[in-house]
Amino acid sequence: MKEFGEKDCVLYDRKCIGCMECEICDLDPNKICDNCGKCLDIRDDAVIKIDKIIIDQDKN
Repeated sequence: MKEFGEKDCVLYDRKCIGCMECEICDLDPNKICDNCGKCLDIRDDAVIKIDKIIIDQDKN
């Protein structure tokens, strides 16, 4: 396992100092991030808009 100072900080341009600021929830600063995804506005469904369908006539 890497010790503090051996890896780069994900928030600032420096080596990791072990402040754990990167582990704090963006929505609730009193909570440790549990990867719930609420800050990312993740939706259960995805929508793709199709502009047109191109059929290759040579393959028929």
